[in-house]
Amino acid sequence: MKILTSEQIRKVDAETITREGISSLELMKRAATAFYRFFTEKYTDRNTSVIIFAGVGNNGGDALVVARLLYKAGYSVKAYMVEFSNRYTEDCAHNIRRVKAENIPYKKILNKEDIPDLSPFDVVIDGIFGTGLSREVSGAAAEVIARINECGKEVISIDAPSGLFSDRKTKFAVKATETVTFQIPKLALFLPENAGFTGNVRIVNIGLNQEAIAEAETDIYLTEKKKIRDLLKPLSKFVHKGILGHALIIGGSLGKCGSVSLASKAALKTGCGLVTAYLPKCGVTAIQCYFPEAMALEDKGANHITSIDYELKPDAIGIGIGMGLHEETAQAIYQFLQKNNTPLVVDADGLNILAGHPDWLSLLPSETILTPHPKELQRLIGEWRDDYDKIEKTRFFARKYDVIVVVKGAYSLIIDGKEIYVNSSGTPALATAGSGDVLTGMITSLLAQGYQAVEAARIGVFLHGMTADIAGECIHPRSFVASDIIENIGNAYRSLEKKN
Repeated sequence: MKILTSEQIRKVDAETITREGISSLELMKRAATAFYRFFTEKYTDRNTSVIIFAGVGNNGGDALVVARLLYKAGYSVKAYMVEFSNRYTEDCAHNIRRVKAENIPYKKILNKEDIPDLSPFDVVIDGIFGTGLSREVSGAAAEVIARINECGKEVISIDAPSGLFSDRKTKFAVKATETVTFQIPKLALFLPENAGFTGNVRIVNIGLNQEAIAEAETDIYLTEKKKIRDLLKPLSKFVHKGILGHALIIGGSLGKCGSVSLASKAALKTGCGLVTAYLPKCGVTAIQCYFPEAMALEDKGANHITSIDYELKPDAIGIGIGMGLHEETAQAIYQFLQKNNTPLVVDADGLNILAGHPDWLSLLPSETILTPHPKELQRLIGEWRDDYDKIEKTRFFARKYDVIVVVKGAYSLIIDGKEIYVNSSGTPALATAGSGDVLTGMITSLLAQGYQAVEAARIGVFLHGMTADIAGECIHPRSFVASDIIENIGNAYRSLEKKN
């Protein structure tokens, strides 16, 4: 699914109106009706009391249509017009007239004294500003937003939280518990710094013209379940382990060999035919007991890796987890990189070693996949001012070294030199020890199975997130552990392959 700028979205709106021969009011009604359907499914009790704040633009017009639909359906509704300007759009002004004609309780807010007490209401709907905001919020609008943020009620924003910038850091905006956005995702809704504003993000279809969307050019996409399903290779009846790929997992040190065990088991569970773990001597017995399906190779070092020497020919390698930062281990990685051309995933201490020796980055094979968490990313690319700066620096880094960077977190980003993919699966349950080790094993497995590097990263990250989505029905997010991810990989595949 394409992620577009606010200017591109305005163009798609205009093209929808032109190509489908509808009025702008009809498109506004489509949007409001989609929001209404969401709201009535969530709040089935018609005794729910609702206060709606509308602005003078088309987002305000959407809010006023919502007010009309909810009022007609029997909800207790009061509408307030936040008049931060006396220049109303035509569609907004039209819907003010309709609100008045239908006798819906309605008042203007011109200053702080006009803001009502929010305590009697169950739900606040925010429709003050849309996605095209270009300056900081001030005056009466700022006062209203501050009051909304203090009210302690459920707050649902229409399309975007009022005050949220679409292309730069936001300091002040509505703190929504839920954002219902219209059909085309907006990047700002998925950035960590904006989590306190956006709440849960829901995308609703409003019937925008598909050809107009297809013609819009972008290099940022939201990854959906259907797309991942389409990327999966069919599993032949005559397949055997020798042609499903051999993954090699290199890592571990005294007290941290569990990471290799997790990654190795995740690799095999993700579908490769064979997996070999390369560990220091202290880890071999442990992995053979924990995971007998894995083969194991023993490094010369007793407690950490001192050299990386093997004769097998794996199809993909995952390296770095649990390795520690010993100088011998760093030199072993350096020697390994000088001779390795096998598709590669680097995580954890492997990334930290590379950050300490940036000149070694040029030794990475083309399209190596790096999977840093925020601190590891910072060590690689340096500090950033905000999430937009972080994305640009990561893109530059990916281009410079011809690598793919998985920026881990809620809505993980997969960034190569050309495109950005925002992952849509997962829950906070994944914030647990060993989660990243499992992801390394999953992506390495997909590489070994012959997927292109970007495909392996996208599928791996999405499947990883899906395990938490699925297991959330029976395991509380606070109790979810990395082994639960592994045990639900098969369930995630099964869910992916369901056509409905």
